[in-house]
Amino acid sequence: MASATPDSQARFGQSVKGLLTEKVNTCGTDVIALTKQVLKGSRSSELLGQAARNMVLQEDAILHSEDSLRKMAIITTHLQYQQEAIQKNVEQSSDLQDQLKHLLK
Repeated sequence: MASATPDSQARFGQSVKGLLTEKVNTCGTDVIALTKQVLKGSRSSELLGQAARNMVLQEDAILHSEDSLRKMAIITTHLQYQQEAIQKNVEQSSDLQDQLKHLLK
C-alpha cells in the first residue's frame, strides 16, 4: 500500500469507514434487540412468579372450601337426625294425646 496514490488511500479509508459505520450500526441494532429480549424475559419471569403466588392462594382457598363443605355435610347429617327425633316425638305425643282422651272419657 506504500505505493498507492493518496486518492486511492482516501477511497480505501472511506470504504473502511463506511464498513465500520455499518458494523457499528448493526451491533447497535443487535444490542437493542438483545436488551428487548432480556427485558421481555425478565417480565415473563415476573409474571410467572405472580402466577405461582396466585395459584398458591387459590389452592389455599380450595382447601378451605373443601373443609367448609365437609363441616356442612356433618352439620346436615346432625340436623337430619334431630329432625327424625323431633318427628318421632311429635308422633308419640299424638299417640299420648289420643290415650289421654280415651282415659278422660
